[in-house]
Amino acid sequence: MKTQDTDPDRLPPLAAESMTDAQREAAAALAAGPRGGVRGPFIPLLRSPELMNRLQKVGEYLRYRSSVPTKINELAILIVSRHWTQQFEWAVHHPLALQAGIRPEALEALAEGRRPLGLAEAEAIAYDFTEELLRTHGVCDATYRRALAAFGEQGVVDLVGLIGYFTTVSMVMNVAHTPRPASDVPPLAAFPL
Repeated sequence: MKTQDTDPDRLPPLAAESMTDAQREAAAALAAGPRGGVRGPFIPLLRSPELMNRLQKVGEYLRYRSSVPTKINELAILIVSRHWTQQFEWAVHHPLALQAGIRPEALEALAEGRRPLGLAEAEAIAYDFTEELLRTHGVCDATYRRALAAFGEQGVVDLVGLIGYFTTVSMVMNVAHTPRPASDVPPLAAFPL
């Protein structure tokens, strides 16, 4: 049974003067990349600078250079965010999904824990693949074949990597109680709805 949480931010931002040399180097490397600073999951991950360096490189590839189209990436990120009730990722990626062309009604359905209606074929394939992988820890042959036909072998591997990466950062932020950023996006309700 889940107990009531009382510690709002278990791993808050580190003051520069309290950082180790390795933490300062990791923070500087992150700030020099496309993210431009230490935010979200990288705040708690900075406690383990080598892990943060390695994970952020994986995330950088998956977010900015993956073989999977941006629209599909953003949809999968939000499916993972909903699965973990990860408020930070939901608030950050909801507007990015809209910009990528995901319909607002689809995002509303995701927020409510429902399968969106009227998804385009590639979106439906990505939804089914991501949801099945999160729910069953694998995918059946039919789901795999559909994803393979839509995204190719590299795309399937990149999609699995994206799901795994965002699962990892969602778990990190849920454990750390990382606060969500200021956002007009309504927070996710806790499951079960």
